[in-house]
Amino acid sequence: MLSNFSSNVILAKARAMYGRRLTKKNYSDLLNCQNVSEIARYLVNNTDYAKILSGINDRDIYRGQLENLLKQKLFEDSAVLCRYEFSVGDIFSGYLLQRSEIEQILNVLLHLTAGMPSEYLFSMPMFLTNRSRINLVSLSDAKSFDDILNALGGTPYRALLEPLRPQAGIPLDYTAVENALYTHLYGEVYAIIRRRTRGETKKQLLEIFDTFLDLTNYIRIIRLKTYFHSGYDFIRNSLLPFGTLRENQINDLIAAQSTSQIRQAMEQTSVGKRTRNIQHNFTDQISSRAIYHVCRHSIHFSSRPSVVMLSYIFLTQLELMDIINIVEGIRYKLPANEIKKLLTFADF
Repeated sequence: MLSNFSSNVILAKARAMYGRRLTKKNYSDLLNCQNVSEIARYLVNNTDYAKILSGINDRDIYRGQLENLLKQKLFEDSAVLCRYEFSVGDIFSGYLLQRSEIEQILNVLLHLTAGMPSEYLFSMPMFLTNRSRINLVSLSDAKSFDDILNALGGTPYRALLEPLRPQAGIPLDYTAVENALYTHLYGEVYAIIRRRTRGETKKQLLEIFDTFLDLTNYIRIIRLKTYFHSGYDFIRNSLLPFGTLRENQINDLIAAQSTSQIRQAMEQTSVGKRTRNIQHNFTDQISSRAIYHVCRHSIHFSSRPSVVMLSYIFLTQLELMDIINIVEGIRYKLPANEIKKLLTFADF
């Protein structure tokens, strides 16, 4: 049980940090940058990312380095909040760490599948090396799936990936790997929330994760049916086993024959009804923009410290994603108005 002092500190700190988020002007200015160096220089001189980016050589910084530094800021900010949150603060520090570890495993697998395993080294986040349970240096040296398993020794990830070792002549089932890793992550999160929280705190925390995962599954169904024309069994096995969607609702979504029919079936569900008025340019944005609305409301109005903490984490992750999308758009010379369509920041 948190003391009133700790509760007030967390609420005040999280809201103050959120208050230093990027503004509409910041977004406009970033869209007018010409390259990664200009973006880094702007962030140093005009935003709360100045401290984490101080000392960098903005003329030589590359996309992966900038992304890793931005993620490091989220880790450090969250660590500040977790020091005051004795009840479930470790959930969120653990969540961030495990999510980052999973991202590294998937990243190295993508490089391996592409035949460029040594390229992973250039994107490896150095700030994780002293935090992660994974030997990231060994992971960066991996030249095969077995090498990756060896690098994951002593972690729960090895046991998850062992059954998914690709057979000779058969490509790695990347979707199965991704599903196994994220099922493990969110399974732990849900178990801890249900065991260690109660009442309104439990309800609000579950709402955030349920909304995110319901819509993640919804987007997966659309993508697998529309782009890959996958069958029922493959789609069903590719969904994360969490959220509020019932079995019959999931079946209706998978059985739908077109994107519009999938959308109509989704709008019959409780989570779907809440997303009807969410504006988006691409289907993939529905999940992030829905979470944006839920967490923005929670960070302003919730009196539950853990809910405000989690909302801050999600909102900051969305902001980081926006910055990376701007970097990628500028890198590929997209017009500013096209990059703008990729952003989650709903008020922009």
